[in-house]
Amino acid sequence: MERIQFGISGLDEMFGGGLIKNSICSLIGTYGTGKTTFALQFIYEGLRKGEKVIYFSLEEREDRIYDVMADRRFRIDKYRNESLFVIKLDPTDFNLSINSIKNDLPDLISKIGATRIVIDPISLFEGIFDDPSERRKEMFYFTELLRDLDANFLLTSENSSTDTYASKYGLIEYLSDTVVVLQYIRPKDLSEVHTSIEVVKMRRSNHSREIKPYEILQDRINVYNEASVF
Repeated sequence: MERIQFGISGLDEMFGGGLIKNSICSLIGTYGTGKTTFALQFIYEGLRKGEKVIYFSLEEREDRIYDVMADRRFRIDKYRNESLFVIKLDPTDFNLSINSIKNDLPDLISKIGATRIVIDPISLFEGIFDDPSERRKEMFYFTELLRDLDANFLLTSENSSTDTYASKYGLIEYLSDTVVVLQYIRPKDLSEVHTSIEVVKMRRSNHSREIKPYEILQDRINVYNEASVF
């Protein structure tokens, strides 16, 4: 199976060589674990390889996303509005969000020819639907639309308040091909807090099932797949 590189040292090895091409990956974690940073690294790797990418932000403004990329020393000037597109969607406008994400988004992706797409965070879109059965139906329909596109998707989500391994609404992990969980590991003596990563699901591929520490540096993320958090 053809693979694509996530672009993070150690993580692609945990995937067994990279994400499977044209799949959906969900990245679940609490605040401060670096979900957006992982997502930016994912699209920057695509830019470096000559791909077109789209970053749909349901939280931060476009200029804020560009500022974060500049802070991380990503050289993006030559890519902006040529192969890198950052688009802010407003989840507070129910009709606009539904129409944009369900109807306009697939056409936009096809028109641009993007092969890597981030939706950050998908949990804000899920929260539009008050009724759980409607949310399930709409999210199933939405992910089926994504599968018809020749692209890889990364969807970020807050974790559940009661289960660190579950997304906020406990849904997107069932609809995704790959699920990655970021979390804090706090030792009993509270001497030092570690951040850890785990690939808890990956369809059609063997993958590491170990929990590994990672570190976010200014210009890169390191996943230490030879180390242990315990």
